[in-house]
Amino acid sequence: MDARTVGTDEQGAVVRRLDSARTSPRAAELLARADAELLAAQFSPEAWEQFSHAHLAALRAGAAVIASRGRPAGRRALRTVWEILDVVAPELTSWSGYFAGAAPLRSAVDAGRFDAVTPARAEQAVCAAEDFVDAVRALVEAESAAPVTPRMLAVTAS
Repeated sequence: MDARTVGTDEQGAVVRRLDSARTSPRAAELLARADAELLAAQFSPEAWEQFSHAHLAALRAGAAVIASRGRPAGRRALRTVWEILDVVAPELTSWSGYFAGAAPLRSAVDAGRFDAVTPARAEQAVCAAEDFVDAVRALVEAESAAPVTPRMLAVTAS
């Protein structure tokens, strides 16, 4: 265990502190919440729950970038995290496009259409959200010049 490692949780996952000394406190909080959503997605029994948690994790990670870089100035009111992310972090445009495209499916799930999400689609969303959260963490880390380690690592049931 390194200096930032706190210990392990009940499932044996390594839990680490998020070094927020040089990171925006709001960005650090949002990344921690994204980690919690990813964990919930991994342990959710239903595909629609996995998908919803994965999408929320991505939203929180996108919001962390916005918290780190700030909202764009200008007259045009941007309405979604994904629209704002396109402006403040153009290097993440492919990710914002992916998750913006999944928003109608999440709306369908929110409206009670749980059968709209297949297990394969849910797994794809969880994997994409994990990769996106990792990319955001790296981006925030690079901008803060301080290591930003995951608060919780992914766990697999054995």
